[in-house]
Amino acid sequence: MENRRWNKATLCVQGGYVPGNGEPRVLPIYQSTTYKYDSSEELARLFDLETPGHMYTRISNPTVEMVEKKISQLEGGVGAMLTSSGQAASLIAVLNIASSGDNFLMMGNLYGGTTNLFLVTLRRMGIEARVVNASMSDDEILSAIDGRTRLFFCETIANPSLEVFDFDRFIPLMHGAGIPVIIDNTFATPILCNPIALGADVVIHSTTKYMDGHAMVVGGVIVDGGSFDWEKDDRYPELSEPDESYHGVVYTRQFGRAAYITKARTQLMRDLGSTPQPIAAFLLNVGLETLDLRIRRHSENALRVARYLESRTDLIASVSYPGLESSPEHEKAMRYLEGGMASGVVSFSMKGGREKAMLFMDSLSLAEIVVHVADARTCVLNPASTTHRQLSDEMLREAGIDPGFVRFSVGIEDPDDIIRDIEEALSKCL
Repeated sequence: MENRRWNKATLCVQGGYVPGNGEPRVLPIYQSTTYKYDSSEELARLFDLETPGHMYTRISNPTVEMVEKKISQLEGGVGAMLTSSGQAASLIAVLNIASSGDNFLMMGNLYGGTTNLFLVTLRRMGIEARVVNASMSDDEILSAIDGRTRLFFCETIANPSLEVFDFDRFIPLMHGAGIPVIIDNTFATPILCNPIALGADVVIHSTTKYMDGHAMVVGGVIVDGGSFDWEKDDRYPELSEPDESYHGVVYTRQFGRAAYITKARTQLMRDLGSTPQPIAAFLLNVGLETLDLRIRRHSENALRVARYLESRTDLIASVSYPGLESSPEHEKAMRYLEGGMASGVVSFSMKGGREKAMLFMDSLSLAEIVVHVADARTCVLNPASTTHRQLSDEMLREAGIDPGFVRFSVGIEDPDDIIRDIEEALSKCL
């Protein structure tokens, strides 16, 4: 399984874990916090990062490691690290190369929780997030970069505006300025898009969404593309200079292309403890096995729903879905997403604003109102009053949200039933 390049559908099922002779066919759950060693010298070498192995589950665990390998294979990375949530993945991805006094660029259309993390919590830690957007000129964006700028953070498919990231524009722009690109690939998943192959340097996911796919377990992951030159200049001493907390190890020298992800694990996971439990990794792996099947069904169903909503001009002011031929994001979807498939989330605005949006959601029977997205079951939310509630009106507009905005996460049920449910709910809004 490890010795040849398999297609993604095969990796979803059999990647990461390779059972030996007489070993369990299904990934075992190593529900243990500790690991036994025959000598103190052997354990000492683990703590000096001189030999691979597991010392403590806060840092690594065999079950977790196998799932990390699978996701790294799917994304085409050199290594991955699971975290306890998608928020933890975003936080560690930034803190790994940014400290107090540093800054970084972020797209203005990020998920509301990520926006709050970056603009509020990280600011309290002395790290400044500078907001840019696709409508700005290259010169305007570059003017936000200075000697303390450490990274650029974006999303493949923005949540919930569904703007598709322009790889051909931003990757060369950031790399030309010596800045790595960290991208949240949650909505696209590695089935529809491989950002590393398109030039991104680090990929993160909220595995809570499509990777799990069944609303069973919260989690996140960071995948290191292994392509960025951390020694190109003196901007990243965390990776290119001795780490005194690990006896002076220099990550770029000892771990080469995997320097970034190794530091994230051995320093930040060690200190922050944003650890996924083995049972959580096991459940995530069960979801990953059907990811290729599900994301295609999600995309097919969502396109049908989007086309139906687009026809309801009596009640719907606008529909956002990159798979629609009428979408301004369609050309990018065709360029960057496999077959133009754009996952299962459709965003639209109701005529009549928040009141009509609430009435519509309350009138649904198959789709449920939940604080979640990217589930096998169809669900719906009004971001302005929930996930993005903390944002100002200006920030909501920046994220592409108005009061009547509805985020409709299309599940894998029969599409005729989903559309019938929408039709009946809309009839109560006339």
